[in-house]
Parts: sequence; structure tokens; C-alpha cells
Amino acid sequence: MTTVLLADDQAMVRGGFRMIIDAAPGLEVVGEAADGTEAVALARQLDPDIVLMDIRMPGVDGIEATRRLMRAGSRSRVLVLTTFDLDEHVYDSFRAGASGFLLKNAPPEQLVAAIRTVAAGEALLAPEITRRLIEEYVSWPRTGAAVQGRLRELSERELDVLRLIAAGLSNTEIAAALFVSQGTVKTHVTRILTKLALRDRVQAAVLAYETGLVRPGTGNSPPHQSN
Repeated sequence: MTTVLLADDQAMVRGGFRMIIDAAPGLEVVGEAADGTEAVALARQLDPDIVLMDIRMPGVDGIEATRRLMRAGSRSRVLVLTTFDLDEHVYDSFRAGASGFLLKNAPPEQLVAAIRTVAAGEALLAPEITRRLIEEYVSWPRTGAAVQGRLRELSERELDVLRLIAAGLSNTEIAAALFVSQGTVKTHVTRILTKLALRDRVQAAVLAYETGLVRPGTGNSPPHQSN
């Protein structure tokens, strides 16, 4: 059973999400929070698998609440909710440690699928939205030193995979682009996250942009083939 904590300042919104989630097999809402402070307290108390976190809440907002949970070493994965698909605060939530985000007007089946995706250890990294956010709001490095410093432990093939992760490609799409098996891609992704001490693919994508490995407008085409 995947447990979910709802964090939203609107009771009617929480009620709607609860109905959708509790009706889905294998999912259960274990608590509700009306602001970030309460979300952090309940997450520590209930230890849910997923925290469905609204960004805009009074007092402590969803970004700060996410940051506090991650700093405390919470195992809960945060799925951020937003009303705007180009809200700069969504990028901030990724940097705070969120594993993905979802628009509040998403259909019920998409909400359920998003929760299952994040609970399975994947990151909700939709190319059509997330990549635009990262490209628009990331702070670019002044020199290439960050690439050499943070990414130097990665092999050339791992750098290839990281570029495609940043482009929003799934493991299946990366495998097709590089002409390798999905199992090989999964191994590369695991090694990338381990070497860089990252939580998930979202953090990997953010790092790829922050270090300058990937730049907006370059197309991020598949790299040349190598063994």
C-alpha cells in the first residue's frame, strides 16, 4: 500500500484529492495538512511514501516545507502541485528536493499515475513542462569549472545518458537513442545517481543544466555511438 499525505490550504481541494486517491487500488491517504508547517510535522509523524505538496500555502510554503523534509532526511518523496505550468517556484521546488510536479487541473487518472510513478522511485520529469522550467529559471555557471568539478567522475557514456535525462527522455527512449538495452540504461542511471549523490532523475536533470552540461536551445540530440 502506497501512503499519501495531502498538503494544501484549501479543504475542498484536499477532499477532492482524497476521493480520487482512496478510490485507486493500492493508494491510501493517511493525513491532511493545511500549511507547510503542519505538512512537515505530519510527514515526520506518519512517514508517508508520498507527500502531495501545494506550493502556495500561508506561512511556510511548499518549497520551504520540502526543503525542511529533505534536510531532515525524510524518506518521503514530494510530488509538488501547482496551478501554473510555468511558475518559477516549481524549479525552486526541484532544487529543494521534490521528485516531480503536477498541475492541479490534471485529470484524476494522471494524478494517480503520477503518485505511482514517484512512489516507484521514478521522477516525474515531463519534457513539455519540466524542461521549459529548468531552462528558463536555472542559474548558469560563470565558467566550465563546475562541469569538471561535479561531473568528472562520470564516464563519457554516463554523460551521454545524463544529457538525455536532462532532455526529459525515459529509459526506453534513451535506450533507443543510444542503441542499448533498457537494462543497460537503468544501470547507467543508477551509477549516475550514486556517483553524484542525487536523489532521482529530477535532481540529475537540474544538475546537468546548472553545470552547463546541457544548454537551452541546443536540441540535445543523441550523442555519437560508442561502446
